[in-house]
Amino acid sequence: MQSPETVLEVWIQENKRNTASITGLTNLADTVPVQYVAKGTLDKLAKNGNHQGIVIRRRRPKTLIHDVKDLVHAGNTLPLILVLDGIQDPHNLGACLRTADAAGVQAVILPKNRAAGVTPTVSKVASGAAENIPVLQVNNLARALQQLQAAGVWIIGATESAEHSIYEIDLARPLALVMGAEGTGLRRNTRRNCDMLVYIPMAGIVESLNISVATGICLFEAVRQRQPVS
Repeated sequence: MQSPETVLEVWIQENKRNTASITGLTNLADTVPVQYVAKGTLDKLAKNGNHQGIVIRRRRPKTLIHDVKDLVHAGNTLPLILVLDGIQDPHNLGACLRTADAAGVQAVILPKNRAAGVTPTVSKVASGAAENIPVLQVNNLARALQQLQAAGVWIIGATESAEHSIYEIDLARPLALVMGAEGTGLRRNTRRNCDMLVYIPMAGIVESLNISVATGICLFEAVRQRQPVS
């Protein structure tokens, strides 16, 4: 089976259950749900196309983003980009990708070194977002931020030591939101390449939020500000 990791579900015509080709296919897809259904059901799933007794549902392929240049010329006039500066925990990364997808983020930028990559654990936590949203891993995060700035994207970094609240800033502009690693936050060189630093107001005794929660708050404030005025 080509790219079995992209397969979400398989439907097979019930009277083909024990054929050699179908048995071989189901052995390859042992981690994918397989359902045996009537031919009429397959006709509906295939929209009356020629299914030959099997229908496969795959994840939508990611948009191909090879570098920052591809990203900033993707045609969106009001991009919203998420930059994650060195997240180590794959569960946190997966949760951030899931939140980014829900917020309509165009792409996520990650450093290649000293950070989690898109592993099977990340994909599982992301619940399909890792396959849907473009993820760009870069060798030099500071240079990537500079390239975004040169293309007219405003860079905002989130840190508890900032002077301005996330709610005080105009986010309805071409924007890259930069979130720091668990515990350590934004690296010094990353801070230097931000146009502005912001914080999330905290009312209780807790000093910080989980990175995926903080990411969600900041992203959806940007989403809120971009809604058309009725």
